[in-house]
Amino acid sequence: MVTEVSGDRWAVGDAYDAYMGRWSRLVARAFVAWLDARGGHWLEVGCGTGALTANILASCEPSTIVACEPSASFVAHARERVVDPRVAFVVAGADALPSRTEGFDVLVSGLVLNFVNEPAEALATMRQRVRVGGTVAAYVWDYAGGVDLLRHFWEQAALGDANAAALDEARRFATWQAAHLKSLWEASGLVGVACETLTVATTFADFDDYWGPFLGGAGPAPSYVASLRPAARDGLEARLRACLPRSDDGSIRLQARAFAVRGTRG
Repeated sequence: MVTEVSGDRWAVGDAYDAYMGRWSRLVARAFVAWLDARGGHWLEVGCGTGALTANILASCEPSTIVACEPSASFVAHARERVVDPRVAFVVAGADALPSRTEGFDVLVSGLVLNFVNEPAEALATMRQRVRVGGTVAAYVWDYAGGVDLLRHFWEQAALGDANAAALDEARRFATWQAAHLKSLWEASGLVGVACETLTVATTFADFDDYWGPFLGGAGPAPSYVASLRPAARDGLEARLRACLPRSDDGSIRLQARAFAVRGTRG
């Protein structure tokens, strides 16, 4: 389901959870509250380390969830973290989505669709997996300017490396805005399409709390850090240490914005 674009590394579940987990859990909670779906049989596409799965279980009273993800490491992490008899974690990508004879009632996908090779084709397959009247919903980060964590990182990376700008998610995923999601959903034949902007905030205790997850090697920015020579890595760290906004107690409060969309199979 997820493609490794420009050297992105996604294999290490623990490292990725440390890097984006605090954000993923917050935005998943906001998405589930907005979706406001209850009960039924769910299919989750690209479950990652289980942030959205856990929120569905906690808030939506599902009968069952089939949560699929192409990374075996992510699935193993999710199985350890989310233990509930209603959920089955499966290693599978967009080309082999699980199916249900009667169709799923709700299909969701969190922070994944922009990494798929052919999103329109993937969405068409997702639509086929839900019953008539079923819901297909997803959300993606507003990489173009709504994720402070990465905006600061790539700005400072580009100051020391002209090649870094090409790796910046703000450039790579600039078209992934609410209007683009709405267009994809409507073009797939889904009806009653609605979009929402989800904004979450998190506080890092200090600079080390911010910087440490970038050293794990999982995800685009940590993959970039892992590729740097020690002197270049130290320079990037120093520039970030100097530029990040801090409170009097040394904490760093940042925001992240995502776009959500939902539609119904008519």
